[in-house]
Amino acid sequence: MMRRRTTLLTSCTALTLALGATACGGGGPVTAGGGDKALGGQTVTVAGVWTGSEQKNFQKVLDAFSAKTGAKTEFVSTGDNVSTVVGSKIEGGNAPDVVMVPQVGVLQQFAKKGWLTPLSATTEKAVDAGYAPVWKKYGSVDGRLYGLYFKAAHKSTVWYSPDALDQAGVKPPKTYDEMLKAGHTVSDSGLAAFSVAGEDGWTLTDWFENIYLSQAGPEKYDALAAHKLKWTDASVVRALGTLGKLFKDRQLIAGGPKEALNTDFPGSVEKVFGPKPEAGMVYEGDFVAGVAHDQFGKTIGQDADFFPFPAVDGGAAPVVSGGDAAVVLKDGKNAKAGMKLLEYLATPEAAAVWAKAGGFLSPNKELDLGAYGDDVTRATAKSLVGAGDSVRFDMSDQAPAAFGGTKGAGEWKLLQDFLRDPSDPKGTAAKLETAAAKAYQG
Repeated sequence: MMRRRTTLLTSCTALTLALGATACGGGGPVTAGGGDKALGGQTVTVAGVWTGSEQKNFQKVLDAFSAKTGAKTEFVSTGDNVSTVVGSKIEGGNAPDVVMVPQVGVLQQFAKKGWLTPLSATTEKAVDAGYAPVWKKYGSVDGRLYGLYFKAAHKSTVWYSPDALDQAGVKPPKTYDEMLKAGHTVSDSGLAAFSVAGEDGWTLTDWFENIYLSQAGPEKYDALAAHKLKWTDASVVRALGTLGKLFKDRQLIAGGPKEALNTDFPGSVEKVFGPKPEAGMVYEGDFVAGVAHDQFGKTIGQDADFFPFPAVDGGAAPVVSGGDAAVVLKDGKNAKAGMKLLEYLATPEAAAVWAKAGGFLSPNKELDLGAYGDDVTRATAKSLVGAGDSVRFDMSDQAPAAFGGTKGAGEWKLLQDFLRDPSDPKGTAAKLETAAAKAYQG
């Protein structure tokens, strides 16, 4: 499980909301059969980042589509570099029919290259009826709808061990400064405050985005996401300085920056919820719960809980989201059948299949909350759809992949460098602007 999001949330009544989604990896194709129906004899090939339990649960959705239409399906996991893998498949004459795209920037890139087919009137009607307008906006390019957001995730959650906070005598904080103060108290009690997954650069972008959205506000967030505001802007330098308060404090980060840079996302969860805890808290999206539960046997809401990412410098508490959008490739051998799959994915019926399996949130407000398997996820889903247009999509996912979505490059690498040495926020901002300018021009 790598870049982005599973979804099994926890205690959500106090949740300010947000959404977000990913995973990754290798693995070969999985094929599902179907009955003799309208699409009998046709095979729809679907590419996406999912592996493991996410791939298995999505396969249940594909199986339901097969049972309904007679089409067979084949899922191929791309790993994190979706744009590279899909581009090579198109060039090789082996394009999939449907791609589950985890980044707005990649969706826009695909559309501008002419790779995508606009979604059908049936799908667009379902989106207009069932989704907040923000989801249509993120799925559209130049006023045409290309992407259907099937799976969403919540990215403004800080996860903690209730035992660790209880032993330190601290309560979930309401502000960023209170969070750092609580972290020092946790540290004084014998555990590091935070486990940071610095080996995965995307987690560091998420830290920055929550701080920036709260501190600078939604208008500047939107402008920076579109690169209409330069990364050298004072608001960026200020947010980096705020993040640097955490990064430079060796009391707060388990093992200090060096160990953080050798800790991947699952490892960061293990440091809090594994058999030998090293930290009391870990920031990431709702998918932390899936790792804590599935890999370490934690009961969500009891052994593992979260508080909303706190407000920064008097701003509003941030609401950052992400999601996986289904798109149809023009060059797919069965693009028409692929479009039928998207019409199915736009229905609450399709969302209910994965909702029942767990590890999933749908932005589709037509989905009956009773489809979710537990009260915690149900409450999370309710807050997710209730947030409407107040959500802001993950900024790095909106950027060109060269800047916001490539391992060892762009924003991921520069924030890793900043974690290693957070002494020069202004210099880091200048490097970010250089990398962003190059990527957005390309």
